[in-house]
Amino acid sequence: MTSILENRAALREEIEKIAEVAGYLWQNGWAERNGGNITVNITAFVDKGIRELPAISEVKPIGVTLPHLKGCYFYCKGTGKRMRDLARQPMRNGSVIRILDDCSSYVIIADEAVMPTSELPSHLTVHNHLIEKGSPYTATVHTHPIELVAMSHSKKFLEKDVLTNILWSMIPETKAFCPLGLGIIPYQLPGSVELADATLRELDDYDVVLWEKHGVFAQGLDVMDAFDQIDVLSKSAKIYINARCMGFEPEGMSQEQLKEMTAAFNLPK
Repeated sequence: MTSILENRAALREEIEKIAEVAGYLWQNGWAERNGGNITVNITAFVDKGIRELPAISEVKPIGVTLPHLKGCYFYCKGTGKRMRDLARQPMRNGSVIRILDDCSSYVIIADEAVMPTSELPSHLTVHNHLIEKGSPYTATVHTHPIELVAMSHSKKFLEKDVLTNILWSMIPETKAFCPLGLGIIPYQLPGSVELADATLRELDDYDVVLWEKHGVFAQGLDVMDAFDQIDVLSKSAKIYINARCMGFEPEGMSQEQLKEMTAAFNLPK
């Protein structure tokens, strides 16, 4: 069987990037068993040959109508698939789907009929919103960073922007590379419409949101950009927790120092 990646260097590079990030998620301990999801809009890499590929699955309902996704193509991690396996064999542990003209259903076109993640409606809803508002973002990543999830078990960190300011203050790079900070979503049932709706609202103000007692959801220019933001926030959480384990409350950068950085690097206020 010929892979969709054959003789398509740019698409292959994009899928290899997804596989690389999947490996990082596993190596960091953020992707236990089949935990986490990656969905990437690959429409920009689609050529005439891909558009003419026949479906290798029945028509599948998305469960919601998403008018801005008409004719779009996505790479999706497969349901029940492990990130560590996706890192080695991305086209056997994920699939490429085509959104149909009704904007409420899709078919799998490559490489194997691997059913996408059960959280596909949530991911696609975010992508629909990104296209609607003209965003350049193409990737969404959901994963379970240990230290960030641990901090979400304390109510004092769940007030608006409390955790953002703590994490920004741990190391200058966090403010520089995650200038919008971290949105907070109180616990909702995983996979629920309520969680999806809350995530969509928070992503208007933040690129990364923390789901209480669950994990994070990030959007980015590509899958590496989304991962990098999670990685930087996680590093700050580790610094904070390590300081606490050493028996003291870390001082952190002052508000004046953070304002100085914001001005020096022309970051969002």
